[in-house]
Amino acid sequence: MSEAYIVEAVRTAGGRRNGKLAGWHPADLAAEMLNAVIDRTGLDPRAVEDVIMGCVTQGGEQSTALGRNAVLASKLPQTVPAVTIDRQCGSSQQAVHFAAQAVMSGTQDIVIASGVESMSRVPMGSAIMLYAAQSLGTGPWSKRVQDRFGVREFSQFQGAQMIADKHGFSRDALDSFALESHRRAAAATQADAFRDEIVAIEVETAEGPMLHDRDEGIRYDATMASIGSVKPLAEGGSITAANASQICDGASAVLVVNERALKAHGLTPLARIHNITVTAGDPVIMLEEPIDATRRALARAGMTIDDIDLYEVNEAFSPVPLAWLKEIGADPARLNVNGGAIALGHPLGSSGTKLMTTLVHALRARGGRYGLQTMCEGGGIANVTIVERL
Repeated sequence: MSEAYIVEAVRTAGGRRNGKLAGWHPADLAAEMLNAVIDRTGLDPRAVEDVIMGCVTQGGEQSTALGRNAVLASKLPQTVPAVTIDRQCGSSQQAVHFAAQAVMSGTQDIVIASGVESMSRVPMGSAIMLYAAQSLGTGPWSKRVQDRFGVREFSQFQGAQMIADKHGFSRDALDSFALESHRRAAAATQADAFRDEIVAIEVETAEGPMLHDRDEGIRYDATMASIGSVKPLAEGGSITAANASQICDGASAVLVVNERALKAHGLTPLARIHNITVTAGDPVIMLEEPIDATRRALARAGMTIDDIDLYEVNEAFSPVPLAWLKEIGADPARLNVNGGAIALGHPLGSSGTKLMTTLVHALRARGGRYGLQTMCEGGGIANVTIVERL
């Protein structure tokens, strides 16, 4: 079986809710990432055999085959197909997995895995709320599912609090982790560490057009006092908006190819995909699954966590990466070295390829060999991807 290689990986700088990227239609924003991987590699756009695009809230401007609409808005020819997938927050990480499986099998040679989410224009949960407002149906969880698990809904917010309580993480511990995310993201931005991964996007501002090339959500002046002043999401809880990921607009894309494509098109790989794993577990606590998924991925790869130079564990909420560190026995110094979603934002369907982009470029910048990415996902699912820098 052939290997799968990452040839290019790009992302937008994150845009805050109703911020700099809010004026972009999500299909157009995603198209800019498709264009960028073509422009940066010099690949003939006609050689692309498929686009796999992650998106979570597939309603409004993100409905009706968003991936295909992004292709039609891009410089790719109309002969390039696309599909839009939803594995919740891991949607575009799963897009990478599907792309890798396609090129490894030889059924396709060149696939773009990508993701987009405009949380300003298509708010999180709006696909549910629209139908609820019109009294259409009873929601995404049937009575059979509710009765099986003894809950009326599956809540990521409650799941995050459950993880914090289970592992004994105090409010100060959660806030301290959040502060470190902002500090690392600020330091990375000031050191221009994201230079090679961010594609500048032209945006309109009150002062006129400008290029958006810096993540908008980083709080350079964050302190424990400022983070600690934010009220909990639930009475008596420790989860707050300040120690959770930021609502964010963004898009990203990763070009995945096999050896045949490398030779035929004279492409130079950035990394090799070493392992792809997806697992599922408890849908109630929900966000703890990256722990078991990481264990399985390492075992399948014949590796230990000490073999991994850098990890990207999505900062959906502070207790998620904290629990992962505790249970895996990983080195905090290797985790989210340039900050994470608490500072940089979590544009849902884009976050998988966004984190992969940051991981690949960070490995190259730091001279590391192996990187591991994992994402907690709705329903108690988790993806893990291990890559080797080339």
